[in-house]
Amino acid sequence: MPSSIKQIGITMKYTFLDYFRSRRFFILLLLTFIISAILTVLVGYYRPPSFLGDPTTDTLSFRALTFYSSWWGNSVTFVIILGGIFFGGDAISGEFQNKTGYFGVPNPIRRSSIYIGKWLSAFIAATVIFAIFATITLGNGLYYFGANVPIQFGQSLLYAWFYLAAVMGFTFFFSSLFKSSSMSILLTAILFLFVFSLIELLVSSLINVEPWFILTYGAGIIGNILNPLGFPAHVSHNPIGPRARFTITSYAAYVPEGLAIIGLYFIITAVLGLIFFERKEFT
Repeated sequence: MPSSIKQIGITMKYTFLDYFRSRRFFILLLLTFIISAILTVLVGYYRPPSFLGDPTTDTLSFRALTFYSSWWGNSVTFVIILGGIFFGGDAISGEFQNKTGYFGVPNPIRRSSIYIGKWLSAFIAATVIFAIFATITLGNGLYYFGANVPIQFGQSLLYAWFYLAAVMGFTFFFSSLFKSSSMSILLTAILFLFVFSLIELLVSSLINVEPWFILTYGAGIIGNILNPLGFPAHVSHNPIGPRARFTITSYAAYVPEGLAIIGLYFIITAVLGLIFFERKEFT
């Protein structure tokens, strides 16, 4: 019987080929190009100061950091979430819903090898989309500011890739939890696109508690590291309303804290997903 490493490699190879030949890969690739094209056209035509800064008062380094903050910091998390949903949402639940698990699981192959191989193939496929978006971002930055690429962009790139691993672990957890692909995809999309942000806002603004237990809160370091005015304060009180009678409290995770949150989410959800997959029966 092949070793566990070889089983993982075989599973990863053929799952990745399935991804690469599927419509979902090209749909996500098309969405990435559409997002990039819209940003390219709008920035090139309107030359907004929120992206390119003010050439009469701002330094070149400040303007470059403003560009990468507005382009990359505000968009990459959305691309990452789409990658997790497209490639990880039904990676395990599809084995139950489409009955394909009946052909693979009875063979002398460990379920952990299937799980890890599928996770790696989904992560690689999402990384390809991630790398394409990063390349387009860098190409636009080089066009406007030349080789003046801020070091913070490299740091944000690394944090975003780490966040991609956590998102993929989370989506595999939900994919292992349900036998319905539509249910696992829908819940993952709702959580990342709406629920996490809403909980983070309510917890921080209403009860003034740091939402350290929310994955998207930790992922805030991806955009915060690119802030041209410097990394935001850990706690901010923003007055609102007439005569500033009310204040909204907001929090920003420090880089070590954000990385710890992302890492814990990745480890816990990936392990729980494997446990659920190991114990779930094909009936």
